[in-house]
Amino acid sequence: MPDKLFYTVGITSILIAIVIIFFVISVIRYHKRYMQLQKERIQAQIMMQEQERKRIANDLHDSLGPMLSTVKLFMNSIAVNNDTDRESLDKASGYIDETIHNLREIAYNLLPSGLDRNNLEMVVNEYIGRMGSRQSIKIIFSVTKDTVIPKKTEIHLFRIIQEIVHNTIKHSGARSLKLAITSQPDGLFLVSEDNGRGFDPDSIRAASGGLGLKSIENRCQMLDADFKLITSKNKGCKMIIKVPVNS
Repeated sequence: MPDKLFYTVGITSILIAIVIIFFVISVIRYHKRYMQLQKERIQAQIMMQEQERKRIANDLHDSLGPMLSTVKLFMNSIAVNNDTDRESLDKASGYIDETIHNLREIAYNLLPSGLDRNNLEMVVNEYIGRMGSRQSIKIIFSVTKDTVIPKKTEIHLFRIIQEIVHNTIKHSGARSLKLAITSQPDGLFLVSEDNGRGFDPDSIRAASGGLGLKSIENRCQMLDADFKLITSKNKGCKMIIKVPVNS
């Protein structure tokens, strides 16, 4: 009788263990599938965003820009009879020049020129040169020598850097921003650090949805990258992004 009871308990325990193992495996498989679907969804969204950015940038460059230039030429050809009219035309011409310049800047931010032909370092240096020249902030960008960045990774890193620079200029009040890309045996690292006022990430997400942070996190997810945010009020902000070697 005791042997039979022991046998029954043993069989029952084994069956329970099998059920638990099967359940755990199912949960793991479901989680992996869910994460894969999430990644595919984000990838589709990002691809649509890039296509829309390209379309808008091309429209600005190919349509509105030439149209405004034509308007300016037409205005300059108008004969005027007094200084007041000439002054008004000159002022309008100046506004058109400023609008054309702004359109070019918007088009560039939407679709950075040369990323398909040049490396990321050259394109980022051009971008921060444009941004830093108009802002009271010093931006330093560096890439360690012989760092190789896959082309499919470059656009994601550029968009991340673009988001960091934009948010730093707009929200942080920082006087300096350092950006560095380094290559390590276990991956590629992008580190940003500013001396701004810092912030509470949870409060930012709750107040505005954290669109800037979400954009960075989505790009990191596409790269299977680790994202670490170190910040607090009046302590600046530091971001560490690690892209694995096989990304």
